[in-house]
Parts: sequence; C-alpha cells; structure tokens
Amino acid sequence: MTRAGLEPPTPSGSRGALHGELRGLTGLRIVAAAWVVVFHFHFTPLPGVTDVVDVLGPLITSGALGVDLFFVLSGFVITYTYLDALGPALRARATARFVWARACRVWPAYAVVFHLFGLWLVARAVFGSDSNIAFQAVQPELGPGEYVQQLFMVQLWDNPFFDGASWVGSTWSISAEWLAYLLFPLAVLVLFRVRNLPAVVLGVAALALMAPMAWAYLSSGSPYYPWSWLVRILCGFSGGALMYLAVRKMRRTARMQLGASVLAVVLPVLIAAGLLLGELVGPGRGGAVIALFPLLVGALAVADRGPAMVLSAEWAVYGGRISYCLYLVHIPIFELYWLALQKFSWLGPDTPLAHVIGALVLMSTLTVAALAYRVVEEPARRRMRRMVSVGGPSTPMVTPPVPPRHRAVGGAGTGWPEVGNTSAVSRTAARRRALATGNSRESGTGDGAAPFARLSSPAPRHAASGTRQPTLAAALIDAQRDRPAHRGDYERAAYVRGGFLNVES
Repeated sequence: MTRAGLEPPTPSGSRGALHGELRGLTGLRIVAAAWVVVFHFHFTPLPGVTDVVDVLGPLITSGALGVDLFFVLSGFVITYTYLDALGPALRARATARFVWARACRVWPAYAVVFHLFGLWLVARAVFGSDSNIAFQAVQPELGPGEYVQQLFMVQLWDNPFFDGASWVGSTWSISAEWLAYLLFPLAVLVLFRVRNLPAVVLGVAALALMAPMAWAYLSSGSPYYPWSWLVRILCGFSGGALMYLAVRKMRRTARMQLGASVLAVVLPVLIAAGLLLGELVGPGRGGAVIALFPLLVGALAVADRGPAMVLSAEWAVYGGRISYCLYLVHIPIFELYWLALQKFSWLGPDTPLAHVIGALVLMSTLTVAALAYRVVEEPARRRMRRMVSVGGPSTPMVTPPVPPRHRAVGGAGTGWPEVGNTSAVSRTAARRRALATGNSRESGTGDGAAPFARLSSPAPRHAASGTRQPTLAAALIDAQRDRPAHRGDYERAAYVRGGFLNVES
C-alpha cells in the first residue's frame, strides 16, 4: 500500500495518472477476500445456507474467482509500487530489498496460522477416528519434507493441482503468489521496455492475458486442469501489471476520471450479469467474466466517484488491510466449526441454534483477522524490516521531486520511501526554490538554466602541482560532475551534486 500526500511526480514514463495510496484498490481487497470466504462457507451443511445459495446462485458458488481478482490486484499494485525502484536492469541489492519486503509482508501471519493449524492436523492424525484430517477432497500429507515446503511457501511448485498441496487449504494461492514475487524482478526487465507502448495496446494485452482462463470457463465450465494454478497466477498477475502500465500512460483529467467512474459502475453489473447468465449456457460458464478483472482494477484505480468512493471509505480501507489475515484464518475457523457440526448433535443442522452459531462463526472470521493483523502481521512485519537492511542504511531515503524517470512510488509495507511524506517533500521543494531563486539573481536570468551555474564551482578541488594547473583541474572536475549518468537527466545530476538527493551507489 502507498499513502496519500502531496501530489508527487510519477514513475518513469507516467503522465500523472496515479499517485499516493490507491484507496479504492485497498478497499477492493476486502471485497475479493469476502467473496472467497462466503464461497467456502457455502459448503456448510445448513438449510439456511442452502436457501441463500439457491437465491444468489453463481454469485456465491463462483467465489473462487476472488482469488483471481487478488492476483490481478497484486500485479497492478506491485508494479505500481516497485517498477521504477527495480529499474531497467537486474540489480542484486534492489532485488534483495524487494524480495525481503514481500517476505516481511506475507510470511509472518502465514507462518503463525500454518503452524497452529499444522498442530491441529497432527492432533487429528494421532487422535482422530478416521484418516480424514482436513475438510479437503485430497488429504494433505504430514511429514518433515512437507513441513519444510509449507514453511518456505513452495508447497505448490511441484504439484500440477493445488488440491491437498497445502495444510491450510486456501494457502495454495500464497505459494503461487510467492512464486510471482520471485519472478517479478525478471518480469520488470520486460515491463520496463514495453512501458512506452500506447495505452490501448497495453490495455488490450492485459485483457488478452486473461483469455486462457476465460476460455477454460467457456469450454468446460471449470478452471481446473494440470498446472492451471500456474496459468492463473502468471496470467492474472501479468494482466494486472500491464493494466497499470496502460493506466499510467493516460493523463488524469476530469473526463478520464468520469469515464473510469462510469466503468467502475458498469463493470460490476456486467460481471454479476455474466455470472448469472452464464449458468443458462452451462454450469460454470459465467466464470469467463474473469477477463474483465484487469479493466475493473484499472477503472477503480482512477475513478473519483461511485464505487471508488465507497471502497475508499475508512471501513473499506481497513477491511482491505486485514483482508490478508482474513484469507488466512477463515479456513481453520471453518474447519473447527465443521468438525463440531459432525461431533455434537445439539448443533444439528435443522436447529435454530446451529444457524445462529453459523452466523457467529462467519462474522468471527473478521474479528480474528483484525486481531491477527494487529498482533501478528503488522508488528512482525516491522520487526523483520528492522532485522535486515539490505544494501544500505536503515534510514529511509528522502527523495525530492525529480524527473519521472527516477521517481519510485513507495509506501507503507513496501520497503521503499512513501510518496506522502509531506514534510520531507515540502522541505526539499523549499530548498529547490531557494536554489533557483539565488541562482537566478546571481546570473540575472530566470530561464530555468541558472541552477546549474552555481553547482559548478570555479575553485579547484585539488592543489596545483608542477605539472597540473589549478584551472585545468577545475575544468576537468566540473566537466565530470556536469555529465549525467543518463541522457536527459541534467536536473537529477544537479540535485546529486547539490546534496539534495541520496542515490544508491
């Protein structure tokens, strides 16, 4: 996530379409997570749950699509946050910082949940009355090798199907997402080179990447086939990444925001209608609406009214922040409840008490998620970030407004500077204005070239010798200092020489 503040310059190649925290997308996370949670809860053998499913049909039974929406969201936001930070070349230090930042974000809460639930599975394996230790079609295997795989979130990588791969059933997608994170620094090499393609081309490519999964739904009604999980994560994540590139090529104008706001209203209606009408064609065919997910994410990132405003409300944003923990804890909670339904007759499915407790169990997932976020996820993330400072001091860099090519968008939990650091931006802007004013007065011009006059000191930095005159030394030094690292980066070079910009060596 990134935090809002003063409007900063945008990443390289951008035209100012996005800045700060994308609150609408943060709020969308809780929608995707809740969709998955309700989908899993609909397997609860209660008459009331069955009645609700009969009314809403595929709006609930297609809730697995919430995982794909997460994949698209992740690709969009990760690219928005890290594209410029990683840059056009593969650098060990930047890559290590990215990977560590992502590990700090996803691993602590995952590790706690998987260990606690792992103990529960071991207890069921030892003391249970049958061989079923989890409510999964394929039972997970317990052993040292499987434990190591679960611990490092790689349990899915050698499985063509995700069934039974994870001890906590839903965490197969965490393993898939972790693979996407590790591949992302390599993907940036491609993304950085296609970022200047027309926005229409990038947008069409983003939608085209969703075609394999859309076709799977249209042809068979099921997204499950060997290695389909790999197709889902690579296509969804990449589709989100390309949609971000398309969005940032557009200028944020009133007309653009209005169009995005209209799309943000129309697309959910089309998705819901597609899910309902698709069932008339055949079971599961409505899942083809997955093709619209990148467009929905892009629209919500830019929209300034309608659903975007609802998803930007404090309650929705907070829900988005706890959504990861919600995704982690809901299956363990449901499994405890489902086992209780089997073991205790007073929880019989036809009793009012069973429905009351079922509703309380469903709502308790939010409470437990909020607690896990506050007690585990955020504190552990901060501690892990302090444990290792990859390639530099732990103090964050303060980056002033610079040409778009060199500005990385960051934010809370990302491992990079926040764009909303109002005080730092204000101080740097003031220093920049003072420098420009002073140079203009000294040179007698105000054409914008004056800041460079003062930064090239006429005084030699080395003492004269018998073979080197001080004027020659000064000229050579000034020539070297005036030469930017990249063509067109003269303003940045001036900031480096003036001490206003900290750069990585």
